[in-house]
Amino acid sequence: MNLHAPNGLVRAETIEVVTEAARLAEIGPAWDALWSRADGLIFQSHAWISGWWHNLSDVDLCELRIGMVWNGDRLEAIMPLCVQKRRGLRFLEWAANSYSDYEDVLVAPGYAPEALHVLWDQLTASGGFDIALINRLLPTAQMQAMSGRGAVVRLVPNHRSEISHRVSGEWTTGNAWFESQSKKPRQNYRRGKKSMAELGDLRFRLLDADEAVEPVLERLSALKRQWMDARGHSSALFEAGDKTLSALVDAMAQAGVLRIFVLELDGLIVAISVNFVQHRSLMAFVTTYDPAFERLSPGTLLMNDYIMWAFENGYHVVDFLCGAEAFKSRFATQAVRLSTLIAPGSLLGRGVLLGDMVRHRIAKWRAHRSLTKDDGSGTA
Repeated sequence: MNLHAPNGLVRAETIEVVTEAARLAEIGPAWDALWSRADGLIFQSHAWISGWWHNLSDVDLCELRIGMVWNGDRLEAIMPLCVQKRRGLRFLEWAANSYSDYEDVLVAPGYAPEALHVLWDQLTASGGFDIALINRLLPTAQMQAMSGRGAVVRLVPNHRSEISHRVSGEWTTGNAWFESQSKKPRQNYRRGKKSMAELGDLRFRLLDADEAVEPVLERLSALKRQWMDARGHSSALFEAGDKTLSALVDAMAQAGVLRIFVLELDGLIVAISVNFVQHRSLMAFVTTYDPAFERLSPGTLLMNDYIMWAFENGYHVVDFLCGAEAFKSRFATQAVRLSTLIAPGSLLGRGVLLGDMVRHRIAKWRAHRSLTKDDGSGTA
């Protein structure tokens, strides 16, 4: 494959599609080198993808399909995908999609963008999937360049999207951020801290880098299961005995970006937040609290504490990642929409997407009709 470099020279490159676990392990050093050069997020790191793959419980329902562009022994681009079977369909999607938030390709700085088009065509040439679902794309994601692209499997924008909330500002201290909040949340925080302190020794802290994290993760998973059981939810990430959470947290720790915050009452953890720091941002990956103390809102207290910690330590964004939960929007100053690109890969997939498009248009029509009636401009 010949591609034009930014300086106008032509260089020969090789595309590889990784489908085997053994090869995934072999390419670790080259992947790590590109991840560092590209300043990728932890979700695109080799350790993250490997941690997910090696702890996948339903491995028979998933196939690796990781596209790579090599220039000699140097990686220039990685498109980490897989084919996942669910609901009777085969989806071509991001690897580790269930546990990742901002997904994207890894591309070396200054690399020719047309390489992604060639890589995509190579990844999709063998078929074997019904729907290509490329989601959770930030407006700045390099994969956005694939919109409308594809020689055979052509990606187009889809109506599905997700919201990411964040606190963004130029506060120079944690107290400056706190005092910028309205009166009620400040009162609630002080009242909650006072009430919990009356029950025992209350302490907010950041876990030390050399502190054992497994007991904290076990506590987090147990609290998460309680919360989900009460609401009829479930997640393999927090099942007893599952090692995926430990592997993902270890990926953060090995990259030097892990930050775990806890709120303790007489040494008992009553709220936990597993976060990481990248791109001048503190990003909240998993947060939970002890439901036995729910009326005192320990989770909200912890959020206040780690937001103040972030601005106190020179970060300018606290990113709550994917999810439009109300507790995030209470703090957020900004909401970012994450987009989706989609394409059929088979006749079955084409039929499913056509049906989905029709349902979406009918829903939009009904919503518009309801609004028209409500404002009195409709006709009898």
